[in-house]
Amino acid sequence: MSAGKQKMSVWKAFSAPSAWTMFFFGFASGLPFLLVAGTLAYWLKENALVLKDITLIASAGIAYTLKFLWAPLVDQWRLPLLGRLGLRRGWMLLAQIIIIAGLVGMAMLTPDKLAPFVWVTVMVAFAGATLDIAVDAYRVEIAPQEAQGALVATYSLGYRIALILTGALALVLADHVSWPLVYTLMAAAMLIPVVTVLLAAEPAVQRIRHETWEQSIQHGVVEPFADFFRRFGAALAIILLLFILLAKISDQSLGGGIMAPFYLDQGYSKTEIAAISKVYGIWVGMAGVFLGGIAVARWGLRWPLLAGVVLGAVSNLLYVWLEGANGDLQKLTIVISGENLAQGFQGTTLVAFLSSLVNQRFTATQYALFSSLTMLPGKLLTAVSGAIVLKIGYGNYFWMTALVSAPAVLLFFVLIPQLERREAEAANAP
Repeated sequence: MSAGKQKMSVWKAFSAPSAWTMFFFGFASGLPFLLVAGTLAYWLKENALVLKDITLIASAGIAYTLKFLWAPLVDQWRLPLLGRLGLRRGWMLLAQIIIIAGLVGMAMLTPDKLAPFVWVTVMVAFAGATLDIAVDAYRVEIAPQEAQGALVATYSLGYRIALILTGALALVLADHVSWPLVYTLMAAAMLIPVVTVLLAAEPAVQRIRHETWEQSIQHGVVEPFADFFRRFGAALAIILLLFILLAKISDQSLGGGIMAPFYLDQGYSKTEIAAISKVYGIWVGMAGVFLGGIAVARWGLRWPLLAGVVLGAVSNLLYVWLEGANGDLQKLTIVISGENLAQGFQGTTLVAFLSSLVNQRFTATQYALFSSLTMLPGKLLTAVSGAIVLKIGYGNYFWMTALVSAPAVLLFFVLIPQLERREAEAANAP
């Protein structure tokens, strides 16, 4: 393909209505994520909850790691009434309605009514994870493979703008107005992608109709998992799953509610955290995303994937240096730069790797499984991170989260040669 044609295809991909639809869908997916995790932790801390309770409640985001469990349902079942919009848009609209209602419910209850507040928080998290499933499936189906790069890019832009809104802006607002008002405003922001869902086109996909529930379960639940083990064989499939589980554990172990108390304990205000961590850091992360993409294009997937795992782990040690910073903004800026750059780089290389493992017949369910597994161990660790820090301190916790990625590095050297051998055999097969 000539350079001119490549430029034309890129222009067409980015100017297509589906690309900018994905911008708003990315915004919708990103909006609830911090509101049930990192941002929520600041609200909880200001209500005088102890650290172990903050990290446990703010781990409601573990729903994102379990979404593969109900992904087949979202992939197969057309909703009553809302299903008139189509399979994908019906589920997206339902999830958005629940998120709006849940955020308003959190604002009305406040952590003073802790038990119902936690249940509503969990509901928002599950709705956000369901929205992710539907949006990922929509993206795959709405445009051909050659346009997917543009869709991922516009989706990521919308997602990160939502993170700025719910991270940085929410923290700045919380310095001036009440948390319930902040969460009410965040709920109102979700009305923008609701309008997008109503106006967007449903993917023109011919779906298989199953006559019995047994056929539906076989195709939607059993076959995606059976296909994975058939294609790779049991031994290699298990190694793959172990690598996926461990590859991002260092990064994910700093999620949930552990970082909010840490930053505040180092003497930083919510406005300072918002400016450096939630605004500046997100754009540094975008730079890491592009660097990861360039690395994969230049050197292939193998070594950038390894570099991403190592960088993601080592960057956690920057927080050991930050301990005792006493409000030093230069230190915070350096740490956020290094960690977010590493996160962005690793995220791109890992997404490229996971995408290479998916069978296009079961994209939504298999990708939901893989992306869930990358988050699961780290989310489980964050759920008890408060209790761990109370026993061993922040510095030792950061060392522990860096070292737990070591098995992933060892598995890499077992895994990649076998995958490359399979690819060579497939290429040479008659």
